[in-house]
Amino acid sequence: MTFRDLNLSTQLVNALDDLGFETPTPIQEQAFSVVMSGKDVVGIAQTGTGKTYAYMLPILRMLKYSVQQNPRVLVLVPTRELVVQVVDEIEKLTTYINTRITGVYGGTNINTQKQAVSQGLDIIVATPGRLYDLAVSRALQLKSIQKLVIDEVDVMMDLGFRHQLMNIFDILPQQRQNIMFSATMTEEVEQLISEIFIHPNKVSIAKSGTPLDNIKQYGYQVSNFYTKVNLLESLLVHKEEYQKVLLFVGNKKMADRLFERFEKTFPDQCAVIHSNKTQNYRLRSIEQFESGEHRILIATDVMARGLDIDDISHVINVDTPDYPENYMHRIGRTGRAQKQGISLVLTTQKEEESLKEIESLMEMKVEQLEFPENVEISEELTPEERPKIKEINNPHKRPNDEVGASFHEKKEKNKKVNLGGSYQREIKKKYKKPKTKGDKTYNLRNKKKKR
Repeated sequence: MTFRDLNLSTQLVNALDDLGFETPTPIQEQAFSVVMSGKDVVGIAQTGTGKTYAYMLPILRMLKYSVQQNPRVLVLVPTRELVVQVVDEIEKLTTYINTRITGVYGGTNINTQKQAVSQGLDIIVATPGRLYDLAVSRALQLKSIQKLVIDEVDVMMDLGFRHQLMNIFDILPQQRQNIMFSATMTEEVEQLISEIFIHPNKVSIAKSGTPLDNIKQYGYQVSNFYTKVNLLESLLVHKEEYQKVLLFVGNKKMADRLFERFEKTFPDQCAVIHSNKTQNYRLRSIEQFESGEHRILIATDVMARGLDIDDISHVINVDTPDYPENYMHRIGRTGRAQKQGISLVLTTQKEEESLKEIESLMEMKVEQLEFPENVEISEELTPEERPKIKEINNPHKRPNDEVGASFHEKKEKNKKVNLGGSYQREIKKKYKKPKTKGDKTYNLRNKKKKR
């Protein structure tokens, strides 16, 4: 089947031709008629199979020209980077369609975004927090929303967006189509579906947590973080093989630590993104990596979730993630659009249990490679890896009932408790409460009542 066999408009077909897309992916093919039906839809497909186009093509096919001010389609995503990416993808599809699209997210001037939405919209792509701020300030009216798309909803749950999502659902029209696509299905997501969706049609191309067949997975057993760094340096020195590498780390400290080291080892070849970086810095890092100016990008899970960057040769898990779903999303950054990709996962002894959970979710083993003999095993530990010293028998610590030699009891005059002064005590006895300017009238009235 080709895109011309789907019930697409000429404008959409022309846009796909310009992009060089001829054949829809399985999720795009199977989801098209289901989304077109107008019923609620839940789609399960591996990362990298074109889920954005799977929901946008039928939506754009049904979206008629209108001059009304308020948006009719709402797409919710967890991060600013995803807002920018989804808006970019929709603009590519609407080259020959008169459609107004805007993306809104936090971290930028809200007044600029208020002006943008006031000019009239058809489609709005937003992070939950900023969308709710705009709606509460009445700068944005959501009464005309016909279709709600929730992208990467499991990340929103991880980030604590559930409360904001429920607030948004409350102010949306009851009569609307709910659409959600995901690579993994967690208990929280299933609970949200049961609360919000009405008898959804499920489109499942693969079991939740199934990796793409064209991603080869390998692993290394490594003793600690700095040994991982030594191993990475020995691998990444081969530029022809490791042409475009995305490294995932568990937190911002680890990202900065690795970036500082790589700046010396691989000068002008490395970029980093995490939530402490400014929006412009993050977008610039992604652009430099995507264009090939930098061949190495270090990222935390949230920052790179859902990012569609072409031709990533390797995804390297510097740490083994605690949640198997995060691993699935990480490795899905390579092997996209039916291309071959390679994934590496570096596992310490403490992380072995996490690796077993990942293998259980995928129902397959990650092939373990021999640790290279030429790589130095470091004895240096990060602050997080260092054992915590517990003071069991500290000779300088005394039991609670013992006192030091310099301890002395307070003098008798210093043991007195401040009772507020004799005058105040007398006033309390006489008037039952302190006599202040505000109490004069109250006390006089009480005296008259008693008489």
